[in-house]
Amino acid sequence: MRSATSLAMLLASVAACREVPSNLKSFYNAHKNSSCANPISIEYSSGQGDADTVYCQDDASGAVFLKDTSKGYADVDIDCDGAGIGTGDCGDDPSGQSMTAFKDLVQEYSNGAVDDLNTHIHNFVVLGNDNSADEGDGGKSFDPTKDADIQPLSVVAVVCGDKLVYGVWGDVNGGKVTGEASLSLAKQCFPDEELSGDSGHTDHDVLYLAFPGEDAIAKDANWEAETAEEFEESLAAIGDELVKKVAAGKAKSRVMRATL
Repeated sequence: MRSATSLAMLLASVAACREVPSNLKSFYNAHKNSSCANPISIEYSSGQGDADTVYCQDDASGAVFLKDTSKGYADVDIDCDGAGIGTGDCGDDPSGQSMTAFKDLVQEYSNGAVDDLNTHIHNFVVLGNDNSADEGDGGKSFDPTKDADIQPLSVVAVVCGDKLVYGVWGDVNGGKVTGEASLSLAKQCFPDEELSGDSGHTDHDVLYLAFPGEDAIAKDANWEAETAEEFEESLAAIGDELVKKVAAGKAKSRVMRATL
């Protein structure tokens, strides 16, 4: 029998070596240097530009992703909200909050065993922009559930650093900034970069791909995982099925577009 330590090392190796499937790699390459064919939001901010990122929808699969309005996708800013606030490499975070947007659902899906997402363990992505008057400009918001049927704590496929890493939609931005993810996800993507709550990955080369529908919800994920690798691996069964829905090549423009 394998020891708990050897099993954890095996899971870490599997997660670290997850290759990008050919259909998803083709999708990534086809969209990277073009503009979004089907924007379903106003232009938000990457943090490096005031209005340079839209939520884009793939017509074939209904999947939604962040797209730079010129070339590229999104960056990675570190979200230290939730149970891991102020600890470890999130000790330098200037804007952490004590809870994530779907704390109640985390408690429900974990049967009360987990109080909230922990940025050091749970791979999660920040999607949606409330664009509140306090944190944004009080203008148009984007709600992934209402606007695109993306469900809270559903699996998100992340293409980063020439690998595929799975996370969940775990938090919402109150303002206009996009491209945030948990520290655990960021470190799996870019293990050689010195990432922390105040230092993210600045290149716009990260594809966050979120899928619509109830089937994408990670209700049975290993919420009590002790490592980020264990949690990520528990998302793979759902994630692999979702990724199969992505057609290679560029999505066609939709006939009906959201009113921006």
